[in-house]
Amino acid sequence: MAAVTADNWLVLPRVGEPPLGAVERPVQEMAAAQRLTEGAGFPVRRPFPGPGLSLRAVDPFLLLDQMGPVAYGPQEAKGAPWHPHRGFETVTYLMDGVMRHQDTNGGGGLIQDGGTQWMTAGSGILHDEMPTEELVKSGGYFHGIQLWVNLPKRLKWTPPRYQDIRGDRLTLLSSHDGSALIRVIAGSLGGHEGPGSTWTPIVLAHASVAAGARLHVPWNPAFGAMAYALLGHGTAGHEAAPLPEGQLAVFGPGDALTVTAGPRQTEASANFEVLLLGGAPIWEPIAHWGPFVMNTREEIVQAFDDFHAGRMGIIPATTLEPSSPRPHGLSGGGR
Repeated sequence: MAAVTADNWLVLPRVGEPPLGAVERPVQEMAAAQRLTEGAGFPVRRPFPGPGLSLRAVDPFLLLDQMGPVAYGPQEAKGAPWHPHRGFETVTYLMDGVMRHQDTNGGGGLIQDGGTQWMTAGSGILHDEMPTEELVKSGGYFHGIQLWVNLPKRLKWTPPRYQDIRGDRLTLLSSHDGSALIRVIAGSLGGHEGPGSTWTPIVLAHASVAAGARLHVPWNPAFGAMAYALLGHGTAGHEAAPLPEGQLAVFGPGDALTVTAGPRQTEASANFEVLLLGGAPIWEPIAHWGPFVMNTREEIVQAFDDFHAGRMGIIPATTLEPSSPRPHGLSGGGR
């Protein structure tokens, strides 16, 4: 795995164990990721949204896609051509491989080796996320996630922005006993801040937990909490609910969170790779269609009108695809 790491976890700053008397978060719901095809035809695993798990349960998040892990052969890699977004933020974190991003607000570049691109769609933007020419030509290993973070009504019309968070900017931490490496992408974990700047208060971290080890960390009691198994297997919570690869655990209230790695991991990873995420619930009505997430049906109709009228940006002529952009997203296909 090419995600940013450290040769010696023991020299990193430590995340202390939760204080005495902290309330352990119980596992409330479990959801297995669905296997779907997105964009121009690449496979994803999607734990939410999906059957049996409401958007209210994962608020303020809207969508989580795991892209890979996959070993692409020559001419197999695909991406998501030009398409619009409005009303939320997209976060793309790549552990392996490389992707090219560009948008109509002037943002973009290469995302690779533990890097993150954080795009605030806000009032509206067009963008694409495509494999590089070299990856298409030669093939290669690819693994990442894309997360959609909702914006409250008062921020849905905020101007678009782009953050390029290189892997070497992530906050690297060790668990209290040195048995886990934690990469904080955004938010605060145990008093340690990640580099991502967020409109909606959240925590997003990627942990590598050594086989047989337990990760026990403090968690903001005002935030929701989830753990998603990226690679390997383990358990969630003190009750040791099974958490195999591709499974999401949604925790109940409390101010401490536990995940434990199984004693033997897989050939693909010596460690249990798990995504930790949660945030302040927005508790507002959600109206969504494809790549637009607003509060009312009327705002969705307006979004389609604005997109077709070119008010979300114009694709530069030098990058025009053979076919024109079309909406994708929550209601079937695409990013």
